Amino acid sequence: MTEQHAYFIRTEDGRFLPQRPCAGAWNTAELHISPVNGLLLHELQRWLAGRPSGGKLVTRISYDYLGVLDFTACEVTFEVLRPGRAIDLVEGVLSQHGRPVLRARVWLLSAHDTSEIEGGAREPLPRPEDGRAFDLTRQWPGDYIQSIDVRVIEGPAPGRTTAWITTPLAIVEGEPVSDLARFALLADTANGIAVRQPPDAWQFPNVDLTIHVFRQPAGTWIGFDTRVIFGPTGHGLTSTDLFDIHGQVGRAEQILLVRRR
Repeated sequence: MTEQHAYFIRTEDGRFLPQRPCAGAWNTAELHISPVNGLLLHELQRWLAGRPSGGKLVTRISYDYLGVLDFTACEVTFEVLRPGRAIDLVEGVLSQHGRPVLRARVWLLSAHDTSEIEGGAREPLPRPEDGRAFDLTRQWPGDYIQSIDVRVIEGPAPGRTTAWITTPLAIVEGEPVSDLARFALLADTANGIAVRQPPDAWQFPNVDLTIHVFRQPAGTWIGFDTRVIFGPTGHGLTSTDLFDIHGQVGRAEQILLVRRR
């Protein structure tokens, strides 16, 4: 486990300096995208806190990965693309070296009490303490992988795993982490916990991540019930039902580029 306490440090000019726990799994000289996803959501929540929101909640986060990031400073900007009384669409762009590297579009919907008709979600997973510790570093290198705690409920089997993941690190040094920001940070890890083929023989990076939530996540652990499919033309799909300790909260999808190393 890394001795550092955060994935990023906020600099005096308002940018963010990546720390070693951001080191990637495919290439340790590059950033793992998971902490970057978490940073964008962390900053979105700070940005929204200074604006009238009408009580709207994040219900979809769609990340598109436009390039790789190194360990130099990056910056984040936001724009409201579609304002409304009940629905907002916000775009966030994370840039490095003057070019966009990550673009995210976030739907925020107004909140209403529908508890009397609530239903349809999957049953809760067995709790994290019921899982067994799993050392993901046996399959993947990089400090990001070292920074997370994985507890397996079922598997891992090729293309199939049910597990809990958490991280003790802050996203930005000295700043509290919301449950939603931690959730957004960890979600991309799904593509690494249910590998269908050994990553030293095959590459299968995802180029996007879309998360839908019908309930706001609570707590520090995120549950994954993940299935990975490889198609016949070099493409794959990682699909995950996402949970907190109370039950299912949503779903994530990742499209993959599959190639022999």
